[in-house]
Amino acid sequence: MPRSVNHVASRAKRKKILKLTRGYYGSRRNVWTVAKNTWEKGLTYAYRDRKQKKRDFRALWIQRINAAARLEGLSYSQLMGLIHKAGVEINRKVLADLAMNNPAAFKAICEKVR
Repeated sequence: MPRSVNHVASRAKRKKILKLTRGYYGSRRNVWTVAKNTWEKGLTYAYRDRKQKKRDFRALWIQRINAAARLEGLSYSQLMGLIHKAGVEINRKVLADLAMNNPAAFKAICEKVR
């Protein structure tokens, strides 16, 4: 009796991953083992960089707040210390947005916490 393999399913599985690796460089797009390894490694990068993106944005917000605070004669750490001491509940994302798009509101916050 001949050996029975589900070639339809295994072929479909390979085609699905090869479709996901379209646009990769060289044999990473069309050689099955190389494409599979590259795709799996890409998933680990995606997981890692979803965490990294949060760190990058927080660093960006801090830089923007610091630049705006220096125009008001404060450093970032002094401003954040004053904000926490005054009990103002505002996060860095909103504060950075105010610093960029509404300098008058940012200045008002600085005056309030002084």
